[in-house]
Amino acid sequence: MVQQEGLDRVFASLADSTRREVLIRLGAGPATIGELAEPAGITLTGMKKHVQVLEDAGLVVTEKVGRARQCRLAPAPLDDAMAWISFYQRLWARRLDGLDAYFTLRRGRDETNPHGEESPRDEAGRNRERDRADQRGGSGGAGERQEQEHTEQRRGRDETE
Repeated sequence: MVQQEGLDRVFASLADSTRREVLIRLGAGPATIGELAEPAGITLTGMKKHVQVLEDAGLVVTEKVGRARQCRLAPAPLDDAMAWISFYQRLWARRLDGLDAYFTLRRGRDETNPHGEESPRDEAGRNRERDRADQRGGSGGAGERQEQEHTEQRRGRDETE
């Protein structure tokens, strides 16, 4: 739960473009609040609030140097966020690969059997299912199975004529 709260703060702080710009600037090296506020065109008080949000998220560390407040990056929370993102990126990549494989297999089956005719493999599988049902005392035994097979054969002949 604690890790989730930390991630929530990191992502919330990154949601603002001004704060993202501050992080980009601090990537070049430490800067004072005034040096960060000037290019953004905001007041010192406004920038101090943005820096405080970043500091609360653990992304920035500040220290008083003389009369100015010096800011620098603290990358550990970004590492945690990247680990979280990477985990879900791999998870979804695997799931999407599986979905792609399913559709590729399905498309291949449809291309080899464009009219919906049953392949010998499908028929063999269906026969195995019937045999299992018969062994369990299922669908009426061998007599009913023979009658079903005879009906299917007639149906197949009717379709070819």
